[in-house]
Parts: sequence; C-alpha cells; structure tokens
Amino acid sequence: MIASSSKAQDAAQASAYGLTTEAPRALFVEDRTGTVILSKNPAEPFPPASLAKLMTMEIVFEAIESGEISLASEYLVSEHAWRTGGAPSGTSTMFAAIKSSVPVSALIRGTIVQAANDGAIILAEGLEGSEEAFAKRMNDRAAELGLKDSHFVNPTGLPAEGQKTSARDLVTLARHLREAHPDLYKIFAEPAFEWNGIFQRNRNPVLAETIGGEGIGTGYTENSGYSLMAVVSRGDRLFYLALSGLPSGAEREAEARRLLDFGFDGLVETDILSAGAVVASVPVFNGAGESVSVRVDRPVRILLPEASLGDVEARIRFDGPLIAPVEEGDEVGVLDIQVADETVYSQTVYASGSVPVGSFTDRAVGAMEELALGWTRSF
Repeated sequence: MIASSSKAQDAAQASAYGLTTEAPRALFVEDRTGTVILSKNPAEPFPPASLAKLMTMEIVFEAIESGEISLASEYLVSEHAWRTGGAPSGTSTMFAAIKSSVPVSALIRGTIVQAANDGAIILAEGLEGSEEAFAKRMNDRAAELGLKDSHFVNPTGLPAEGQKTSARDLVTLARHLREAHPDLYKIFAEPAFEWNGIFQRNRNPVLAETIGGEGIGTGYTENSGYSLMAVVSRGDRLFYLALSGLPSGAEREAEARRLLDFGFDGLVETDILSAGAVVASVPVFNGAGESVSVRVDRPVRILLPEASLGDVEARIRFDGPLIAPVEEGDEVGVLDIQVADETVYSQTVYASGSVPVGSFTDRAVGAMEELALGWTRSF
C-alpha cells in the first residue's frame, strides 16, 4: 500500500524488525540496498573517544591522495605529542620516541591499528602545526561530508569539552572512507603493528575470524561507555554498524556479533518497486492540473525477515502542495518504506510528468480551494 504525506517522518527507531539493543545509541545499515535494520537515537551526540581518529584518517588520506604529503614523509615527535599521547600519557600509544622522526606510513598504522594517541598528534602537528589548527581542518571537512552532529576538538578523541559525534555521522564517515580511499582503507583490517620494538594487536573485536569484519574503529570514555564503528561483509551483503554506550568491551563485542548474525542470517532480500515505477500522485497548486504522478528512478530492494514480507507500506513525504510549474524529472519528495510503522529505507521521488501554470480561472479556483480546505497535506 502506498500513501502520501508531507509530514516529516523521524528516522527509524529501534525494533522495526523486532530487533532491540541495550546500546543507548545504534545504527545498523546494509550498504547495497540501503536498508536500515536498526536505528536507535542515531543523531544523539556522544564523546567519540578514539573514533575521532576516523576523521583524523580522513584528513591524512586526503592529504596523501592530493599529493600534499606522501607515505614516505616523516614528522618529528614533539615533546607535546610524546607527553600527551606517548609513553608518559598512560593512554593508547605507539611508543614513538621523543625527538625521533616517524614516516607517515607508520604513523597511520600506529593510529589505526594501535589507536595511538601520539601517532594522531604527530600527524596533526606535521600537517597543520598544532592540534587546534588540525581540529579546524577536521571540522571543515566534516561539514563538507555532511556530518551534522559532529564537532572535533583534537585528533585523538581524548576528552575535551565540545567534542562529539553520532552513530549517524560515524556510518556516513565509515562509508566515505571505504568508498573514497579503498587502498588506504585496507589498513583498518590489519591485525597487528610493531613500532619501536613493541608489537601490538588490533583490538577491534570485529576482526575476529568468527566475525570477519573489515574494521573500522572502537572507543571508550568513562562517561559514555564503549563504542564501535564496524564494517562487516560476507558474500554480496555488507553492513555498517555503529554502537555507543555499552557498559563493557565484552558486551560491545557480544552485541555486535548478535546484530550482525541477525543481519546475515535472519533477513531475505525482497524486491519492492522497479526503477521508473509510479508510486503516488501529489497535489499541485496554481497548475493546469490538480496533481502530478511521482516515480522512483532506482529499484527499491530491501532486506526483510520472512515474517514481515506482508507488512510493508510506503509513504511519500513532500512539502505540499507543489507550486506550478512542475517539470518532468523535478525532485518532489521522498519515498519511505516502512515496516511496523518504522522507516527502514528512503529514496528520492521525481515528477513523472509536467504541470504548467494554469489559466487565471485555474489559479482562482485553486486559491479558493486553498482558503476553504487549508491543504491538510495527507492523502
């Protein structure tokens, strides 16, 4: 059944498929179909901890691919980097020696594989001269990527007032890193790294053989608990999973396993609409016609539990009524696919025909209808 409405629909909440999570914040999305399997407070901000390093890597990867720096470039380990993120700090570190020079290739691996705070600071100082200047570059780039809930104060994720991210932004950033930097992205899956004679394993739980993930990062703060941004693929199915606020590392791993197993084993791929399908009509004001049909330009194919195959609805969101003229191909709204009244997939819809501006009589009649009816905008 397809209905149309201009009322804003909130992002899908938890349990659209009867799936729940103890994490206060979560977003679980399948990449190829775009199905939102689970969404719980996805825009709620929380301290990113080491997940801020994902944004640091975006800046570094862009700098490498633009030719600003190279993997062979070397940066000096300042006293600030050593004290704040190195051996004296008591935090995650790659044990870079003070006053030594470290190549960018090693700093990237230290920052990713070992979650090294000294590695992140050395890169920030090397590129921008200071953590503060680098954070500005992080925020500028975050805005370009459409990260709406994030603000970065340093490259490490160490506690700082005003530093925040969200599950929604982490999924957006992880997808960008994977698609825009495929070669450098592979470093997130490296199991271990050794620097300065000290060998450390990658502590990301999704890299376990029984999960088979591609990475991408974890975080922990005393106030916000244990967090995770994971990318896991099997066959032609790939999931992005962001979790935040779990009480322990063990529970974080167990929750990731449980949700991912549901995604891979509990869902079937279902065709909903073909490309070009007309899905509804929406009203047009001031036009030669009273409405225009709308279509999808891409197939709608989503993942569903078998028990939910008959519980799918579709709704059109738009700011209506549309005002003539409307041209064929104009973007006019969004199609939401819903299961149990929760949105699990969205796609832009377009006008499938044109509605020119109407005659004086058409416009006068339309104006009287607007005054009389007030456009409830629900159809």
